[in-house]
Amino acid sequence: MSKPTGDRRTGAVSSLTDPPLLASDDIVFKDRRDAGRRLAALLEPWRREQPVVLGIARGGVPVAAEVAKALDAPLDVAVVRKIGAPQNPEFAIGAVAEDGVHVLSGGTVRALGLSDKALSALIARAEQELQRRLGRFRGTREPLPLTGRTAILVDDGLATGRSALAAVRSLRRRGAARVVLAAPVASPSAAAALQDEADQVVCVEIPDDLWAVGYWYEDFRPTSDEEVAELLAVSANAHAGAGARAVPAAAVEQVTIPIGGAVSLEGDLAVPPHPHGIVVFAHGSGSGRRSPRNRQVARWLAEAGFATLLFDLLTPAEEGDRGNVFDIPLLASRLAAVSAWLARREDVAGLPLGYFGASTGAAAALTAAAELGERVAAVVSRGGRPDLASDLRGVRAPTLLIVGGADEQVLELNRQARRELRCESELAVVPGATHLFEEPGALEQVGRLAIDWFRSRLATREQDDER
Repeated sequence: MSKPTGDRRTGAVSSLTDPPLLASDDIVFKDRRDAGRRLAALLEPWRREQPVVLGIARGGVPVAAEVAKALDAPLDVAVVRKIGAPQNPEFAIGAVAEDGVHVLSGGTVRALGLSDKALSALIARAEQELQRRLGRFRGTREPLPLTGRTAILVDDGLATGRSALAAVRSLRRRGAARVVLAAPVASPSAAAALQDEADQVVCVEIPDDLWAVGYWYEDFRPTSDEEVAELLAVSANAHAGAGARAVPAAAVEQVTIPIGGAVSLEGDLAVPPHPHGIVVFAHGSGSGRRSPRNRQVARWLAEAGFATLLFDLLTPAEEGDRGNVFDIPLLASRLAAVSAWLARREDVAGLPLGYFGASTGAAAALTAAAELGERVAAVVSRGGRPDLASDLRGVRAPTLLIVGGADEQVLELNRQARRELRCESELAVVPGATHLFEEPGALEQVGRLAIDWFRSRLATREQDDER
């Protein structure tokens, strides 16, 4: 533990309710940025390890941003949510962090007499809020890789240290080789307890009587979600060349796709520079290429370096017949024809092909994938109806099924369908999301899952082709 020797707090407590009195040489931080700059000076020895800096949201992020800037290190966020008691949500009985980390106060859980079912419900509620905040803070950006890296975890102060404990364990689970926990101010009990979890605890000040973290700041106004998101975005742009390649926005071209005979379909094609692959969207019943959810996911995929095509599976005249909307073989044949048309376009010919299907469009995507075999490299289904596909056993493309946790009927249909698939497959459940993923942060989770799936399957296929 790093402790300054000349700036220790020496004030006394005048009563059990009054804050401690300050000696003239006591450290009081102007604001979180000032605290971050002072903390960064103590963390300078870790610059040579090229660390990743993570701020505990929300108040720890402005402090961490100054540390990251001083060390020329990338910045990410560590989100921790308390698990509130049933009758008093403000009373914490534990905390959750990324990658399924739970920290519980066993004594409190026993004292409240919580059943396993009740405790699981409280944890699920906290995890849902955690995922919402992750989506709001990171958007579709990937978490920074920590495997084998030194992670510097920063908060604006450590009172009990429970949130920091959950965050440290989360970083360990994500593969960090070393975790340095840093805060401008901490209570002696929190700093001592966290030494058993972190490799090192670094603080500017460890007073004998903390009283409250905010007391050590002249300006301790709450940090907003918007401020956190902005600080992360600025850092991501500054370090784009050191990890993720910054991809220029792709211009959208309106295309007319001849299908055969007198039938042509309208579409929107976006091709960024040097795309990893192309993802074709198949919309659900009652929707079209202008589906706001599919268009948002397509924008995120384009930002991640994928070409995308959104197109109308049916002509306006065909849409008038409701039978066509649910004619999965017809819709699948349209996907196959569009895929053949893309293979003849010079700007996307030869790119690995993926399908993103929603609702009944997912059934069409899986049916077409079974027909085209190795020509389809990956499939993602959002709230899909894979049970309507004609040949699930014939699908060879790695398939990701994304379903909302509150979309119970569709979730069960996806579980049954996955048992029929003989290809590589995964079922990803977005906690608390309904069929349209309209809940805060839900669609962002869909975007991240889709990017991960296509990046690992389409990019790999691209590299194999180059070899």
